[in-house]
Amino acid sequence: MKEKISIIGAGSWGTTLAVILSQKGVNVELHSVFSDHNAAMQRSRENSSFLPKVKFPHLLKINPSLKDTLRNDIIVNAVPVKFVRRVLKKISREKVSFRNKVFVSVSKGIEVKSLKRVSQIIKEELGGRLNVAVLSGPNIAKEVLRGIPTAAVIACRDKKTAKNLQKLFSTPTFRVYWHKDIVGVELGGALKNIIAIACGISDGLGFGTNTKAALVTRGLVEITRLGLKLGAQPLTFWGISGLGDLATTCFSPHSRNRFVGEQLGKGKALKSVLRKMKMVAEGVETVKSTYKLSKKLGIDMPITNEVYSVLYKNKPPKRGVQDLMRRPLKPEKIS
Repeated sequence: MKEKISIIGAGSWGTTLAVILSQKGVNVELHSVFSDHNAAMQRSRENSSFLPKVKFPHLLKINPSLKDTLRNDIIVNAVPVKFVRRVLKKISREKVSFRNKVFVSVSKGIEVKSLKRVSQIIKEELGGRLNVAVLSGPNIAKEVLRGIPTAAVIACRDKKTAKNLQKLFSTPTFRVYWHKDIVGVELGGALKNIIAIACGISDGLGFGTNTKAALVTRGLVEITRLGLKLGAQPLTFWGISGLGDLATTCFSPHSRNRFVGEQLGKGKALKSVLRKMKMVAEGVETVKSTYKLSKKLGIDMPITNEVYSVLYKNKPPKRGVQDLMRRPLKPEKIS
């Protein structure tokens, strides 16, 4: 294929996208923000830190030069949210023209300090007129690499760009839909991690499917409430990037955020859990930013509040569940 793509961020998901696109025939340049990581991948032709024993196709090139990776017309940001702004500032210092380029964000979260989504941060750092898209969905990296049928959504305000990216990222086992609701798609991918931590806590406490179903259902209500306030379309949260991603992250044994919650439910300390993890659990930071955002906007998010208290106020997980159950009785509202 004639398209050339740069992927900045060589974690499990950035590397997975690099592998499946190059298998399809796309020329991909993968860049890690760590020079020693680039060198190791060049030597071994695999990402042993995050995806051991997955050999790189010949069309996948490791490019250690950030500036060189910016020459391609499609640039994918796969950097964890807490580091995105720092990397974007490095990119802006390279003095590269971004005219006619498309930035695709696959990072899921909300920046704690600014309370902004990644697409907003990209435009803020690189220019407001930049063409930005978001790729999100229920995508466990290991399953995608195994060729297990998977769906995702590409969101972009420009319809032509969205449809071109849809064709580019789609493979026989990775089906991509397109959407115009960047806000909804991005928020669905970010906020579901909070509910996944809550479901993990439930697992760690030994609760059953009843509890988890309630958390997923009421969690979706919270996500939708905040999304509507921020300008998202309500039905987006019932789609692939909303309910689809939420269900996968809350139930999958491979979910990092569910795992964090499970360890907390078993009595482990947050710092101890995170210290032993190689990959970033985006939900831990997103809990903090969403808690602050909900207070700022006056949005009722009881599950988020309790997860925040467990993570950052040392509240016993079991008491958090009890406090949720003892809230005043009310009619069910789904928005």
